[in-house]
Amino acid sequence: SLGPNNQTAVSDALAAYPQGLQYGGGVTIDNAADFLDAGASQVIVTSSLFENQQFSWHRLADISRLIGPDRLVIDLSCRKTESGWQVATDRWQTITETLIDRRLIEQLQPYCAEFLVHSADMEGLQAGIDAELVRLLGDSVDIPTTYAGGARSLADLEQVKRLSKGKIDLTIGSALDIFGGSGVTLDECVQWNSTQGL
Repeated sequence: SLGPNNQTAVSDALAAYPQGLQYGGGVTIDNAADFLDAGASQVIVTSSLFENQQFSWHRLADISRLIGPDRLVIDLSCRKTESGWQVATDRWQTITETLIDRRLIEQLQPYCAEFLVHSADMEGLQAGIDAELVRLLGDSVDIPTTYAGGARSLADLEQVKRLSKGKIDLTIGSALDIFGGSGVTLDECVQWNSTQGL
């Protein structure tokens, strides 16, 4: 969500494409079911899973139990630090103590249907993907996972496919023509997907 005055737009979008859109932004255990009832296929959560920059396993268990793992996407958007990739919350401004690694991913998977991972350091730069992060995700995940951050061309789609052994999907944002970018067109992406059988 882009703020409290956008709820009408959110409701309209979810109603226009019921079960076709995921919703994220301010999702908590108190409102997750409301967004699902409004038409979201799944809700995306990050910040509400943390207490004082510490991951809260009981919060995760509670929301997963309430709505079901199949309706929950965990956002593991992160920033690179000396320790590795640490989950970033509050619009990626707060770096938590939660480190993304194979062990964490294995522990989280039973609670959700999917992961969303923005490389916050690469987001919007169109400077190429974080290849190390994509490789880590590809080596670790067993559920659908989408990476975002830095994509600028069709070559990035090929690179993500290769690095992740086909396990990670890629979101292209700023470089896409429909968002004012010049790196790649929507038609080219659709064509690439069709050649992959997607």
